[in-house]
Amino acid sequence: MAFHSEDDKSEDYLFKIVLIGDSAVGKSNLLARFARDEFYPNSKSTIGVEFQTQKMDINGKEIKAQIWDTAGQERFRAVTSAYYRGAVGALLVYDISRQQTFQSIGRWLNELHTHSDMNVVTILVGNKSDLKDIREVPTSEGKALAEAQGLFFMETSALDSSNVAAAFETVVKEIYNILSRKVMSSQELNKQDPASLSNGKKVVIPSDELLIPSKKGGCCST
Repeated sequence: MAFHSEDDKSEDYLFKIVLIGDSAVGKSNLLARFARDEFYPNSKSTIGVEFQTQKMDINGKEIKAQIWDTAGQERFRAVTSAYYRGAVGALLVYDISRQQTFQSIGRWLNELHTHSDMNVVTILVGNKSDLKDIREVPTSEGKALAEAQGLFFMETSALDSSNVAAAFETVVKEIYNILSRKVMSSQELNKQDPASLSNGKKVVIPSDELLIPSKKGGCCST
């Protein structure tokens, strides 16, 4: 997978991805590390919403990921809820050294499903894996929750870059794979009824193709 700056050629696809989770779990630093290879040890809580874009190539197609960093502080939840709409991917982040942030995952997942498509591609991210000495959330608990909810799972460290790019790539690749299956289904329907396009008939993609598999092989990494 290759990465590009924003001033390269126009993209083939644009995917909106949101970062969600409690305040101070490291969402902004995950985004900074992925988009700019930067880390801010004294970063302050995000106020409102900001986003970065990153381009990458998948199977010869240029994908532009528009990644939104939504504020985790409770008083901003009403403001940021509108920004979930249109999202096709999400990184649901908790801090492995703070059990409370892990306990909030269910609430964030409910909020994501309330304000976006139920089939949004989601990865559960246990951030700050470098803080092994003060870990409060075992890797096994993160894996178990991800498997129960049908999510991808990965532990990351924005500080030392561990698995940061891999977490974002996992989401983008899965979105692209789902889109590709939809396109292939549409093409198969057109082959069966080639007159449909010339006659202006609506092509309906089977509903099964719109569903994200609840069980993803090889979903869990550390």
